[in-house]
Amino acid sequence: MPALDAFVERFPIRGRFTIARGSKTEAVVILAELREGDVVGRGECVPYARYGESVEGVLAAVAAMAAPLAAGLDRRALQERMPPGAARNALDCALWDLEAKRAGVPVHELAGLPAPEPVVTAFTISLDTPETMAQAAAACGRPLLKLKLGMPGDAGRLAAVRAAAPGARLVVDANEGWTPGDIAENLAACAEAGVELVEQPLPAGADALLAEIARPVAVCADESVHGRDTLGRLIGRYDAINVKLDKTGGLTEALALAREAQAAGLDLMIGCMVATSLAMAPALLLSPLARFVDLDGPLLLARDREPGLRYEGSLVYPPEPALWG
Repeated sequence: MPALDAFVERFPIRGRFTIARGSKTEAVVILAELREGDVVGRGECVPYARYGESVEGVLAAVAAMAAPLAAGLDRRALQERMPPGAARNALDCALWDLEAKRAGVPVHELAGLPAPEPVVTAFTISLDTPETMAQAAAACGRPLLKLKLGMPGDAGRLAAVRAAAPGARLVVDANEGWTPGDIAENLAACAEAGVELVEQPLPAGADALLAEIARPVAVCADESVHGRDTLGRLIGRYDAINVKLDKTGGLTEALALAREAQAAGLDLMIGCMVATSLAMAPALLLSPLARFVDLDGPLLLARDREPGLRYEGSLVYPPEPALWG
């Protein structure tokens, strides 16, 4: 049976990462390692205060599974033993990695998924002044940009970025920052700028209005969706969902959520927290199912873990077994 180790690791962010809820300068992640002899399975998660998580709490929750795992707790039983969230994500992904290394086959085969191929990821432009965001968009030269919005003056930010990067595809993430009073204006500005998708414009739990208003741009749930139990209330309000493994509690639930969402007629975005390549690798397996891929976490860091994913511009390649899977 596997022995568990869990660690807190810190990776500096290149510059500052800013959204409507605040800024940060480092990514704080938890690494879970499951060891059986010479075989090691690994998973990484990001505790997120928005969902009531702390680094100390998530680390304790992961560590508390050491004895059950040593007694034979497997990935399927883990889904019942732990709630969705970052702690379960780290362990679920570590168990997938361990299963694959035991069997000598890649995770995508175990999961019944097609082999992942190189895919274009969105690149995030942090919330800032219109001028600063426009400069960042022009300088990066990326084909798919994700603009962090959610503050007064967003229409000006959109116009400035579109003028600076006329050929880029755009998605927007308001991080619950818009209101019933400004959402129509902001969605109209998005349509004018050719935005293809708007993430979470209204606060989770206060998004019923989305079923009542015109949506000139497709709207994607992020904070409003976690696992399959949250899917039903989104129908009619959203056109897509953002599947993040730290919300679903790992790849196992993410796969089930993605399939149910597609069956309900929703498009998929595969997203991430700001984290290293180890957190991106399991999510990449979902990319063949998705309309949008947003796995740029390592591109926002001053340094990634080694070995990491291979990025060529915005093109991200599937992980090598030395990293995960």
